[in-house]
Amino acid sequence: MSHETTKTWAFPGGLHLDDHKSISNTHHVTRAELPRQLVLPLSQHIGNAAIACVAVGDPVLKGQRIAKGDGYVSAPVHAPTSGTVTAIDEQPVPHPSGLHAPCITIRVDGKEEWIEHSGCEDYRTLDASELRNKIREAGIVGLGGAGFPSYIKLNPGTSAVETLVLNGAECEPYITCDDMLMRERAGEIIQGMRIMQHALQARHCLIGIEDNKIEAFAALREALAENDDIQLVRIPTRYPAGGEKQLIYTLTGKQVPSHGLPLDIGVVCHNVGTAAAIYRAIVHGEPLLSRIITLTGSGIPQPRNLDVLFGTAMCELLEQVHAKAGDIGKLIMGGPMMGFEITDSHAPVIKTSNCLLAEHRRDLVQPPAAMPCIRCGDCATVCPALLLPQQLFWYAQAREFDRVQDYHLFDCIECGCCSYVCPSHIPLVQYYRFAKTEIWQQERDKQKSDAARQRHEFRLERLEREKQEKKQRHARKAEALKPAGADKGDIKNDPKKAAIMAALERAQQKKQQSHIQPKNVDHLTEAQQREIDEVNARRAAAHKQDQEPSS
Repeated sequence: MSHETTKTWAFPGGLHLDDHKSISNTHHVTRAELPRQLVLPLSQHIGNAAIACVAVGDPVLKGQRIAKGDGYVSAPVHAPTSGTVTAIDEQPVPHPSGLHAPCITIRVDGKEEWIEHSGCEDYRTLDASELRNKIREAGIVGLGGAGFPSYIKLNPGTSAVETLVLNGAECEPYITCDDMLMRERAGEIIQGMRIMQHALQARHCLIGIEDNKIEAFAALREALAENDDIQLVRIPTRYPAGGEKQLIYTLTGKQVPSHGLPLDIGVVCHNVGTAAAIYRAIVHGEPLLSRIITLTGSGIPQPRNLDVLFGTAMCELLEQVHAKAGDIGKLIMGGPMMGFEITDSHAPVIKTSNCLLAEHRRDLVQPPAAMPCIRCGDCATVCPALLLPQQLFWYAQAREFDRVQDYHLFDCIECGCCSYVCPSHIPLVQYYRFAKTEIWQQERDKQKSDAARQRHEFRLERLEREKQEKKQRHARKAEALKPAGADKGDIKNDPKKAAIMAALERAQQKKQQSHIQPKNVDHLTEAQQREIDEVNARRAAAHKQDQEPSS
């Protein structure tokens, strides 16, 4: 099958940008120097942060798991080299907020002593579930920048995967790490794609690569050799050709539905770096410990690509390419379109770090102040997601988050094309990120509120149930002690009830007897009666004499 004549489709919008890639792709990838210590953030991916499973003072070996995944969408963290855990605390991490986050610090011993590990030479002896578990335990996440745990994308469930796509369209200016990976490790990429194809049972395999990567294209074509069941497709260089939805449309002509996933149209897409990492994990049993990073920009005297252990401080990497801290006016992780500024160069390299773009202080230009929108429509023209950035901006600015979602905010890939062409210099993407963050926070607050309401309702139900049960117990007890109307047959047959009834009757009789006035003049004999009469006569005579006046 020819790799030159495969049909492609042009996605809407986009920009032709100066790529500046020749600055850093003229040298072979070299391994970065072993640092004195490594700082490993527990969160290096999308999803829940990992949970530390080592303690301060523990010795660790290279490849040893030091933090386990927390939940389904999470990935473990491994020690990139041997050493001793010296701290588990909050350290600066590469994040737009500039906040600190929990990290594990390892003092490196320089021995590079591996933990016992082994791979599987023939991945076809493993089924899909076994492959996914190995990939999960290896801590592999998407290396294209998103950082989504890779094993999840290799689990299509009941959906059939028609096409597996490898993303070799490194479209952001300056970044060349994927380009160099394809040039120098094309075989590992192809083997990794074979493993993913086996796990997904995908019928077709496509590799999309921009037409400005001539050497990388040649290396992949050579690695494919006679294997014509994988199509290597050259696509036009146009930003953002490397966006997942844009690349899938370019290669297949299929559009990922709004709020949907590529799997909804039978497609799964992975980065070429992820494929190489999966090959190392399955065939050699190596977890994800390092990646290739581009160090480039006017602030770096010797731009190049380095293979860097995770946890290496960015400032140490800059020293290795002879960059002076005082010369760097701005440091960006990622590219100039989608990257974000690093406020603390002591932050470590993580799994999603693909580029450090250092701008020299002399080239630092303050961005012009934003002006009112003039409704030129240029932002809509370049939007690759066919959105209306102007309306999104108005509603995000007014905090009308329901309306902003009506305009498909979450289809925005934050490529920055709209901000780039805006003649009023409005930072449009920043407004979209703000709106997304607010909406996510509102959803989290709503979930907490719903959970609290459910707990309250459950408590009321429980109290009412206990009240009814108590009432029923009392009714049953009263029925058991009921004296009147009790069934005579039951009392006769039940000695306990008969004894209770007899005691009640005796008590009743005793009570009645207590009201009888005793009389000691009943049933007297004639003699007794005569004596009583005589006494009464004498008492009457005495009383009469007392009443008569004295003479």
